[in-house]
Amino acid sequence: MSPKAPAEEIEVAGRVVRLSSPDRVYFPEIGATKRDLVDYYVAVGDGIVRALRDRPCMMHRFPDGLAGDKVHQKQLPKGAPDWVETVPVYFPRFRRTVSELCVTDLAHVVWAVQMSTVELHPWNSRRADVEKPDEWRIDLDPMPGVGFDRVRQVAEVVHALLDELGITGYPKTSGGDGLHVYVRVRPEHDHADVRRAALAFAREVERRAPDLVTTSWWRKDRDPSAVFVDYNQNARDHTIAAAYSLRGTPRATVSCPVTWGEVPDVDPAELTIATVPQRFARLGDLHATIDDEAFDLAPLLEWAERDERDGAEPPPDAAEEPEASEGPGRD
Repeated sequence: MSPKAPAEEIEVAGRVVRLSSPDRVYFPEIGATKRDLVDYYVAVGDGIVRALRDRPCMMHRFPDGLAGDKVHQKQLPKGAPDWVETVPVYFPRFRRTVSELCVTDLAHVVWAVQMSTVELHPWNSRRADVEKPDEWRIDLDPMPGVGFDRVRQVAEVVHALLDELGITGYPKTSGGDGLHVYVRVRPEHDHADVRRAALAFAREVERRAPDLVTTSWWRKDRDPSAVFVDYNQNARDHTIAAAYSLRGTPRATVSCPVTWGEVPDVDPAELTIATVPQRFARLGDLHATIDDEAFDLAPLLEWAERDERDGAEPPPDAAEEPEASEGPGRD
């Protein structure tokens, strides 16, 4: 057995972060180590910090790499440096308030990697008012076995509808089989209303592409050849991997921003820890202007009221979803 590499000190954002076991392999298939994870996040630093800044953030940790268990860490792990910032969040289902990581600079991200974090999953609200989201998330989630070509078709419908509404959406790959589109919104509504607006939008997409899209709540009711427009990703405490977050996949894919022009041809499997840094150096952060304008959800809430008057059921309680969010996590 070769000797363990000594700890390193990483200088980043005016801080020094101690990196233990930098040679520990996290992705066995490609041999990517903890140090490789740090180098990746530093390379996309502006982008990952923009995606996470001031948001409660759940860390998906792999203490033994992908070969071991994944830990959904909401509560900040013990022993964090005193400069690591947090935001208190109350979880009614667990009757508990936890202090979640709140990234304000790149040192926080590197520290998260030191704590075996691979994926970073932020809330769609910021610590100034955790109960008022400033981000609406459109999650195009294909049913098992449905190819990405069908996701591309639905994305085209989504893009056209956003254009009709005068709304700018920022697409990114999920790092898996789907596609996400983020929209900055005015932080004027609670999570329930943002979710209602997201459902109204999803229903309109379904009307325009009924052979491609489903909004059915339960999996058993969904067309197995459809793409689910998952409005529930806007429920309180539901999180999605951030833009530029690595994913816990064998080849270390990335949830990577793309342009609308790239959507017809992009291969999500090619956006990885190995390829995205060079792409970022060439293109910069494709979400760099996402904070320039916040949009009004009033038109979508009017659609929701119309649908409900016409007999559509309001969205079910998010807690009833089969894939409910995990608990606050272990310390």
